[in-house]
Amino acid sequence: METILLDLKEQDGVELLTICVPYNPILIAAIRKIQGVRWDPDYRVWKVPPRKGLLMELRNNLGELAKLDVSELRKKLNQIKEQERFRQAYALPLARFSAWLKSKRYSTNTQKTYLDAISVFLKFMKGKPIAEIVLQDIIQFNNEYILYHAYSSSYQNQVVNALKLFFRVEENKRIDLDEIHRPRRSFKLPNVLSKEEVRQILDSLKNLKHKVMLSLIYACGLRRSELLALKLTDIMIERKLLLIRQSKGNKDRVVPLSQKLQGQLEEYIKSYRPQQYLFEGQNGGKYSETSLAKVLKNALMETGNKKAVSLHWLRHSYATHLLESGTDLRYIQELLGHKSSRTTEIYTHVSQKKIQGIRSPFDDL
Repeated sequence: METILLDLKEQDGVELLTICVPYNPILIAAIRKIQGVRWDPDYRVWKVPPRKGLLMELRNNLGELAKLDVSELRKKLNQIKEQERFRQAYALPLARFSAWLKSKRYSTNTQKTYLDAISVFLKFMKGKPIAEIVLQDIIQFNNEYILYHAYSSSYQNQVVNALKLFFRVEENKRIDLDEIHRPRRSFKLPNVLSKEEVRQILDSLKNLKHKVMLSLIYACGLRRSELLALKLTDIMIERKLLLIRQSKGNKDRVVPLSQKLQGQLEEYIKSYRPQQYLFEGQNGGKYSETSLAKVLKNALMETGNKKAVSLHWLRHSYATHLLESGTDLRYIQELLGHKSSRTTEIYTHVSQKKIQGIRSPFDDL
């Protein structure tokens, strides 16, 4: 008995069932009887659009002639049906919400985060009309999805933010937005590297471009997105300043440019000759976030550092080391671009100099 391989492939945005069979005139004659089937000479497979009753028709035409494994195919077909139901029920509200976020000039990352969160919630609703969604649905989603999968309180808070904005746009009168409660905020200390650890990471980088990128993050306390968005015109070497445009909260700010780093920057620009962005990919445009993360990962492997260090650790280390060297907290807040001083105050909890300066009462016994 011949074995027939069934799969789903996308072509021009449309899912098609592909049927791959060994050459057998009897099988081919049976396949030709299937409604809507056509031969693809490029891939040497038969193709037919998925439709109701197709699997039954395959079994009736081919079941006695060949082996058919339709279990995986049925799962994929069900997924397609689910996606189509979701699209029909929620495509328009999601488009309205997306347009609203753009009109309010939310950042690209925030737009994606909120749209993803709303999509997950609406899939959980399984086609329930938005006008009929009530607070109990949100509580159920929290218990049976977020808590069940042990997602973080930070993610839960993002979902709450997204839901409040979404239902405001949709004007769902059945939900009191004030009744959508946020999770209790957890208190986590920022991860900080010692100055020696930072030095080892930077010294391990032999590539000038890589070295300057990580050095700038630490030397100026930059976020990853801020580094990659830097343009040549943002470097004010004569004034020893770095201009960071329209960062988190759509704010501009300036930070002092390390004198030690100025020489490296000038050497880098002279060697690599970037055209628009300070750090560009091989084909121009912004340097990718993934590639930047790999630069740090390779540096950690080179130094033998086993900590789960991320790029944001360098920003945390910058702030903590400034505090330890006596810089006023108010200035650190401005340098980091924090809206609230409470956000900056968290670094007082990890300042080694401050903590080590506290005398234990045990010493007085």
